[in-house]
Amino acid sequence: QLQLVESGGGLVQPGGSLRLSCAASGSTEDYYAVGWFRQVPGKEREGASCIGNSNTSTFYEEPVKGRFTISRDNAKDTVYLHMNSLRPEDSAVYYCAAIMLDSVLTYCANYAENQYNVWGQGAEVTVSS
Repeated sequence: QLQLVESGGGLVQPGGSLRLSCAASGSTEDYYAVGWFRQVPGKEREGASCIGNSNTSTFYEEPVKGRFTISRDNAKDTVYLHMNSLRPEDSAVYYCAAIMLDSVLTYCANYAENQYNVWGQGAEVTVSS
């Protein structure tokens, strides 16, 4: 069974950068998409970005487009979320989640949040001066 562990959260000033990591272990031989989601206390969780089986298959929600970059290193079974030009409104707990792909070419944005069936524990990101 696949397991996910996030790391890299922390406190950063507005305009700064952070890199989140999502390390997978267990059944990593299957093709799976990974999504990054975020949640502010008292608000619904929202999607930020997702990646399919390769770095050429990515998707970004509008609030993070142009500032965040998702990538994966399949040799290390790790997906990264590079966050630049951070804003206070980016403060949230960030979760990575995985879903097994229907095929290696399936676009990750085809999957809804409630279809992701493996979740990490979350990493807190605080953007504040």
